[in-house]
Amino acid sequence: MLRLGSLNIPAPAVMGILNVTPDSFSDGGRFDNPNIALRQAATMAEAGAAIIDVGGESTRPGAAKVSVQEELDRVIPVVESIRTVTDVPISVDTSKPAVMRAAVAAGASMINDVAALRAEGALEAIADLQVPVCLMHMQGEPGTMQDAPQYDDVVEEVASFLLGRINACVAAGLAEDLIVLDPGFGFGKTHIHNVELLANLRQLRVRDRPVLVGVSRKSTLGEITKRTIGERMPASVAAAVVAVMHGADLIRAHDVQATADALKVAQAVIEKSEHI
Repeated sequence: MLRLGSLNIPAPAVMGILNVTPDSFSDGGRFDNPNIALRQAATMAEAGAAIIDVGGESTRPGAAKVSVQEELDRVIPVVESIRTVTDVPISVDTSKPAVMRAAVAAGASMINDVAALRAEGALEAIADLQVPVCLMHMQGEPGTMQDAPQYDDVVEEVASFLLGRINACVAAGLAEDLIVLDPGFGFGKTHIHNVELLANLRQLRVRDRPVLVGVSRKSTLGEITKRTIGERMPASVAAAVVAVMHGADLIRAHDVQATADALKVAQAVIEKSEHI
């Protein structure tokens, strides 16, 4: 069981991706209509998503920034609508403090921030809200992060960054048991960096906080398999199983049912191994 304050989720669990954007790398434009987004949320909940992650601003390499009001207009109606059809917890993928506050007021239970609460006012917002938050590592910013990412030791540097953000959150008044960590696959990393992080996930359980992994359909899987984005579901599911076998608690995924089924198998093996 993954316990994040009062939010309890069976682990390992799937966080279903619901991008209500026109330009996300995999599904941009598919769910930017609120009614279609609502149907997709219900489908993901039925398929086994333990959390639904709603995003109103693309963070793919080179993505354009959107205003606070535009993000609010995209996200808040969807959060409010989802809350009327399912009790599955809702996460909102945002770095903007105003969106964080409005999302929680609308019924969201968690914030997923690719900037790890580094935007002005973000730490204060989460400390006030006292809701679970996912802190992600990113080298650079979305517009330039993939230009030429470099590390001396990617595992050590990501772990050090995450420790620093935990300390910043606790100093701001956020309860440590509300924190989830994300190594940030594809965010300022080469394909080699991503594989190294996946192979060393247990070293990224900083202060024994749970780890979220988001590799679904990403370019590293395309590099390994030579498949296009639309052909990467099997590789995404394989990566999810590898992540859980290496200690991940949450898997952020587009293909919810396939991923949830695969994680059940992985968890059965893990539980059996623990009793040998």
